[in-house]
Amino acid sequence: MGPEGWGRAVCAGRAMAYCGGRAARGGIARHRGVGMNASAQMEAQEVLRVKLEVLRREHRDLDDSIRALQETGRADALQMQRLKKRKLALKDAIALIEDKLLPDIIA
Repeated sequence: MGPEGWGRAVCAGRAMAYCGGRAARGGIARHRGVGMNASAQMEAQEVLRVKLEVLRREHRDLDDSIRALQETGRADALQMQRLKKRKLALKDAIALIEDKLLPDIIA
């Protein structure tokens, strides 16, 4: 158990944080009224960086798959549409995480 009743567990390769009996998958759970301390914020950023790398790798792999299917001509239109839609969803998820890690500050 960490500070302020926080604990940490790993479930199926995903980091989980819990407060009491309640858990939050893929990130840090916050109990109402309890703010994040500096180490918890660093840990949350670390989780985001790992997730970002996984999404980028999946995006690259999907791009390679789409290119290979186009070159061989073995993919039907519906399959290509689904792969491209998934690729766009990954791109959006990557952009959201990048914005969380490097917020656009207007000076």
